[in-house]
Amino acid sequence: MRNLYITNTLSRKKELFEPVNPGHVGIYVCGPTVYGDAHLGHARPGITYDVLVRLLRHLGYKVRYVRNITDVGHLEHDADEGEDKIAKKARLEQLEPMEVVQEYTLRYHEAMRLLNVAPPSIEPRASGHIIEQIALVKKILDAGYAYESNGSIYFDVRKYNESHNYGILSGRNIEEMIGGTRELDGQDDKHASYDFALWKKASPEHIMKWPSPWSEGFPGWHLECSAMSEKYLGKEFDIHGGGMDLLFPHHECELAQNMASRGCGGVKYWMHNNMITINGKKMGKSYGNFITLQEMFAGTHPILSQAYSPMTVRFFILQAHYRSTLDFSNEALQAAEKGLKRVLQAAKDIREIAAAAGIAEIPADIAATSEEINSLVEKVYDALCDDLNTPVALAHIFDAVRIINTAKDRKLKLTAEDTTCLLKLFDDIVFGVLGLKDEDGDSGKSGKIIDGLVNMVLEQRKAAKANKDWATSDRIRDELNALGIHIKDTKDGTEWTL
Repeated sequence: MRNLYITNTLSRKKELFEPVNPGHVGIYVCGPTVYGDAHLGHARPGITYDVLVRLLRHLGYKVRYVRNITDVGHLEHDADEGEDKIAKKARLEQLEPMEVVQEYTLRYHEAMRLLNVAPPSIEPRASGHIIEQIALVKKILDAGYAYESNGSIYFDVRKYNESHNYGILSGRNIEEMIGGTRELDGQDDKHASYDFALWKKASPEHIMKWPSPWSEGFPGWHLECSAMSEKYLGKEFDIHGGGMDLLFPHHECELAQNMASRGCGGVKYWMHNNMITINGKKMGKSYGNFITLQEMFAGTHPILSQAYSPMTVRFFILQAHYRSTLDFSNEALQAAEKGLKRVLQAAKDIREIAAAAGIAEIPADIAATSEEINSLVEKVYDALCDDLNTPVALAHIFDAVRIINTAKDRKLKLTAEDTTCLLKLFDDIVFGVLGLKDEDGDSGKSGKIIDGLVNMVLEQRKAAKANKDWATSDRIRDELNALGIHIKDTKDGTEWTL
């Protein structure tokens, strides 16, 4: 099995990945708060951790991938105060909160499907794990790291920091936080402003609330991930992922909860993807540059110069390392669209080269290939195993595209071994690990069916031309063109593209 290196946020360095249980990997990723349509910011973690899971499975690991749905406790202003976002949406639209949850969960799933993000192994909802969250609060209280105040339970950060390091994940200095905040002088139930809620007593008008030993209320936002990750992945698991915006306070509080209740941090490798900006600005509704994925796919947002397909968005995201900031612009998306077309065309061309050479299937074990092809494939794997370096992997894939184009122009003769190796590179990595696909023809079985059907029609056109039946030849060309299939007559025959 190849060595995989991951940058661990906790240690601030790249580490050799060694799972807690050999051969098995447990991954927990923070999913969306479902009170609105999935937006461009949701696409990046969705795609990043999808590629990670695909790579691990391709390398031979058995993966349990858990991605939660936050449907309670995520408050409007911060983690402890304000109105629950889902409850607010339900009140404004005169719906049951779970109607809001169901509607936007389905929309999120559809957006992820279009982006070819595979569904997780388990997708738990916070509202379905209230019992586990109450039990977790009890554990933290029993350990002495929480206190009750007027029916609410708060995590005692100062007490925890006496024996542990609150801030170790995000790099914050708790002494500076304590020194820079004032005591609340009875204006709040918390002993200190930096304490965070484990359980909140609900106000009478609050819609989403449950009975507990302390009050009728609801769990704090940070609590759900600690409870559900332990339930489905155990006391200690391998990878916890999420966006950089969750590093503090969400993941820092989660780590503290784990330590207080389990006696260990619970997570071996913390991974954080960076943000998407738009023309150098943070994406947000207040800036007028907040783009939903449906707006991206339809081209209906004012900032967009055109519609961008889901695969163009996926390819665009893969062109940057997951830990670097990714800046959206129409020019960048248009360049990604062109690059994607080149890759997909090369995939079709290598299939045609293989068919012409009589290669029907890719053997499980390919014989030794030429040094250049073998080196190129190894570089792709090295990049992906080097902290999921998709931009470098794509650069090497474009080297493969150039080789295929040279062979297509008959300036290079590929051996059968080279051809099958390139086929395998596209099937296993481009369409497998990177999750790209031909949205018109698909990259798998349906793509091969469309290839066959188009080639059959082109044979009819070839026969019509041979019989000087120019009307039929032109009609076939025009009808294919109307379907988005563009054909080009060359001295070597007819080529077509979607």
